[in-house]
Amino acid sequence: MTHSDRSDGADRIELLRTFVRVVEAGSFSAVAAQTGTTQPTISRRLKALEREFGLALLHRSTHALRLTTDGERCLERARELLAEWDALRAHVRGGDEEVEGVLRVVVPHAFGQDYLVRVLADFLKANPKVHVEWMLHDDRSMHDYISAGIDCAIQIGEVRALGVVAIKLSEVPRVAAAAPELLAGRAIPQTPAELESLPWLALHTYYRNEIELRHETRGTVERVSFLPRVSTDSLYALRSAALRGLGVCVGSSWLLERDIAQGRLLRVAPRWQAAPLPIYLIHPHARFYPARLRRFVAAVREALPRAIDRVEDGWPTDRPETP
Repeated sequence: MTHSDRSDGADRIELLRTFVRVVEAGSFSAVAAQTGTTQPTISRRLKALEREFGLALLHRSTHALRLTTDGERCLERARELLAEWDALRAHVRGGDEEVEGVLRVVVPHAFGQDYLVRVLADFLKANPKVHVEWMLHDDRSMHDYISAGIDCAIQIGEVRALGVVAIKLSEVPRVAAAAPELLAGRAIPQTPAELESLPWLALHTYYRNEIELRHETRGTVERVSFLPRVSTDSLYALRSAALRGLGVCVGSSWLLERDIAQGRLLRVAPRWQAAPLPIYLIHPHARFYPARLRRFVAAVREALPRAIDRVEDGWPTDRPETP
């Protein structure tokens, strides 16, 4: 393939990068907008890459683009080669390169649409050429990251997926809380045993009909058993039900601390806590990682533990005051 054969003088690395961008964005026009060029230019670059390989990489239609079988094989290797190239360039330049491209991140629903967005915002301000697909997903069994095109995931709870790198970032403290109306003027329960006579709410991804609470200084553990009035897989729904006086809940302190501070919820058994939940950042094993992923991992490892600590110290949130 001569220089004149390659559309717009794009080299092979850039042709591969264009191919990956088209697959990730789903259209030529989206990539043209991202790169400040034109749709015909993107189309010519892809055709140039297909001529280089002598293979069709994409099925094109008026409504969608779809990878061919050869394109599927090419995509995985192309991502690896681009990551290797970016790592080499970063090494030669001393790590000062400006990162770019699309980063696909899976995050938990509640944590990902509220708390983690603050960390994401700081990352994007520092890396203006990176575009992020922020996917909300609570399935902790998801493991096929590469075929799904996912760069990394942030997960609350122990890691079940195999064949991934799991970096522990921090822990989420959990507390028991209830609306004042649930207590009907009674004194705030001080022990786990006193909670068993109250209605309960369950977050069945983490607890269903019993939960252990540990005393913050003595370290003793007591188990509370109950038949939940409401069981849900949504942390936000749990909070809403608690605010409406439907039962006692055990939830993440980052979500409940403002309600507790402003009196909408009361800490019950206030010297007792459920075991904190670990937070992990997970990504597939690879020889080389794209610069945007390396930069994101470094940013989250630095920012998230400090942010969790600030909440524990009474850092105000910017959530709406009502669910």
